[in-house]
Amino acid sequence: MNTDIPISIVESLRSYAERFETADFIVGDPSWFMHQVSGRDNQEVMGFVAQAVSYGSRKQFMPKIQRLLDCSGGDMARWISEGAFNDVVPNDQSCFYRLYTNATMNSFLTACQSMLSRYGSIGDFVRENSSDGLSAVRALTSFFANQGSIGVVPRNASSSCKRLCMFLRWMVRSHSPVDLGHWSDFLDRRTLIMPMDVHVVRQSVGFGLLGSSTTSMSAALRLTDSMRQVFPDDPLKGDFALFGLGIEQSEH
Repeated sequence: MNTDIPISIVESLRSYAERFETADFIVGDPSWFMHQVSGRDNQEVMGFVAQAVSYGSRKQFMPKIQRLLDCSGGDMARWISEGAFNDVVPNDQSCFYRLYTNATMNSFLTACQSMLSRYGSIGDFVRENSSDGLSAVRALTSFFANQGSIGVVPRNASSSCKRLCMFLRWMVRSHSPVDLGHWSDFLDRRTLIMPMDVHVVRQSVGFGLLGSSTTSMSAALRLTDSMRQVFPDDPLKGDFALFGLGIEQSEH
């Protein structure tokens, strides 16, 4: 144990993680959507689409994800693979959600379609092109950049890539009431990277785990190293502690 982290903080974080990592966590969370569909490949695609739109106010982005789920008839993988999304998200400059135009989102979905066509599933792409959490983030950013899809998936892994790190948590961590663990057989959860959500960053600074609220991949890796000292076998369990506490405090 790194003695730089006071034992009182270690114990608090472990207690908060147990408190917040429950089935109730998914209520109002974008992870909820992947639990509404069946089939491994379909849950992967649903989760990937959900993370892509998960920024800003939950009250605003959750209905946008719900609309896509409704249009897909519960089979997001087929809906994207067959290109049916073009009828709902046309390649034009009208607004889809906040900074995303329909064209931006259409380009993202087209790149997803290309990935599914070439690799069969998102999981098979990640399995073939990565060996740990960071290389998975790099592979995903590179694929979408090479497809010309800009504005949804980060161009590279120099930023914190918060939503991709969140998605990888969903896919890799097993034995969780929230995370699916579909990729636990080929990615080690100990290599995952903390998602730098605003609540996570604020709590991390408050606990003295980060020196500033600046977000970058290097900051995410530093925070992850701290979480490994608290949760050696499962550092992203700390995501529940920090995020859950941040949400709770913001509601009071």
